[in-house]
Amino acid sequence: MSNITLILEAVESGDTTAAEDLLPLVYEELRILARHRISYESADQTLQATALVHEAYLRLVENCDPRWQNRGHFFAAAAEAMRRILVERARSRGQRKRGGDRVRVELLDHADAITEDPDLVLSVDELLIRLGEEDADSSHIAHLHLFGGLSVEEAGGVLGFSRTVAYRNWKFARAWLREALAS
Repeated sequence: MSNITLILEAVESGDTTAAEDLLPLVYEELRILARHRISYESADQTLQATALVHEAYLRLVENCDPRWQNRGHFFAAAAEAMRRILVERARSRGQRKRGGDRVRVELLDHADAITEDPDLVLSVDELLIRLGEEDADSSHIAHLHLFGGLSVEEAGGVLGFSRTVAYRNWKFARAWLREALAS
């Protein structure tokens, strides 16, 4: 039996120092395995073989109950751990690439965002004039909220509306503007 197999048996039996003795013996072979795995990744891959080895080793030794039958079984488990790490990183990159790390902010709920873009100011103003032809109360609430900097409740108070009526008008105006801006 090789030293690695003996140490694997010690790790399986619960010897905590055996796990520390294992890494120096398998480190170079794990690095070769990691370099091989990374060579198939895209060029923008930033994970280094050393980091992949350390992460995989930690998962193998600390996060599970090791039941390795022999040296080959250990390296197969290490290869699987590396594969999972690379897949997790790829999924994470894919989510960020598609905006998964961003928080959705509703433009019409942030009046200061509207006033930063002159074209948007003109578009929203024009749309509010058109909305006023359909529903004057909703248009007034939206004007005061978006351009006057008032909260919906404050805008409703200025116009003499109850809180409920003010929010009902704002919700209608916001939905109407959202649809008009989309088209």
